[in-house]
Amino acid sequence: MKVQAWRDIFLTNKATELSGRYITLDHIEPLIKRYGAMAEIKVIGSSVQRRPIYALQCGKGPVKILMWSQMHGNESTTTKAVFDLLNTFNSTHGSQFLKKLQITIIPMLNPDGAKRYTRHNANDVDLNRDAKSLSQPESRALRTIFDKLQPDYCFNLHGQRTIYSAGSQPKSAILSFLAPAENDEREITETRKKAMSVIVAMNKSLQQLIPDHIALYSDTYNPNCVGDAFQSLKSITILFEAGHIPGDYSRERVREYMFIAMVTAIQRIASRPGSQAKCDEYFSLPQNEERYFDIIIRNTASDDDLAIQYQEQLFEDEITFNPEIVQIGNLDNSYGHREIDARGKAVKGLKNELLKVGYANDCVRLNNELFSLKLIIS
Repeated sequence: MKVQAWRDIFLTNKATELSGRYITLDHIEPLIKRYGAMAEIKVIGSSVQRRPIYALQCGKGPVKILMWSQMHGNESTTTKAVFDLLNTFNSTHGSQFLKKLQITIIPMLNPDGAKRYTRHNANDVDLNRDAKSLSQPESRALRTIFDKLQPDYCFNLHGQRTIYSAGSQPKSAILSFLAPAENDEREITETRKKAMSVIVAMNKSLQQLIPDHIALYSDTYNPNCVGDAFQSLKSITILFEAGHIPGDYSRERVREYMFIAMVTAIQRIASRPGSQAKCDEYFSLPQNEERYFDIIIRNTASDDDLAIQYQEQLFEDEITFNPEIVQIGNLDNSYGHREIDARGKAVKGLKNELLKVGYANDCVRLNNELFSLKLIIS
């Protein structure tokens, strides 16, 4: 199916009950129960704070896919896309896949972190660094279902910060992918080649929509990372990272592209399971580079550029984006999702103080006039 058709299907099947960045178990639990006729719904474990961890198993095909989202509680874009995908499976267009595939989805692995809007779980452990020790109940739940299913493919679904570019050019990394390494030498094994094949297929489709905004995540090997661990166990594993489009701080536009990435991957696996790509097609993608800030103020009276990042905080069940100066100096090799030309004016703090790294306020002064840095999300 052509990529434009999948865009139309996304709009038809979008889970409109989910929006924004703050997605918790309370939001998704009512939706999970709707899929009882299509999927086998299981509680595969519980979190530190005794919240249930759900898995939905769809389809009876011979090729098995296991995917999990919100391993990091503040990375919710892929969770929204997962429910868009489930709605699609429940439609004529998506049900075709369930004849060839068995797809098991864990929509929220870290419900405690999701509630607190933190990367870590309630014990302050990064679950994506717990693959070897399996010290946390959430990690053990994922590993148990992995061992039971022995999946042919794994989709490790994440979200990344706004700092990444696709290579050195001023192109934000809207989506990033990785075929994780299996060892320190980062050998191109048969399993990695098969993961690369799926990424190449996704890239070909997505380049039609977001050209030059796809990147590769670093393949430095870490046996404590779940993707690396599962790849080394010969399950074809793919890392998906939902990135940033300027202005899309609610991650609703990226959500659509993530849906298309996932459904393209599933389509590829259903039609050509186990296929391999030429490595040069995969490695022709640019690397993620840390070249972006949320705001850069240039051409100040002091000739220093000011880099500002939004610090995300949970306040009364809403995510606030609070601007903070994180770097001052020459930023010629960096880009801002929003760039402000000070036109040689002095830039100072709210009380006319000199600005320093760590200054956090919704406003600065440009030649003694207030200038807002506040993010408005429509």
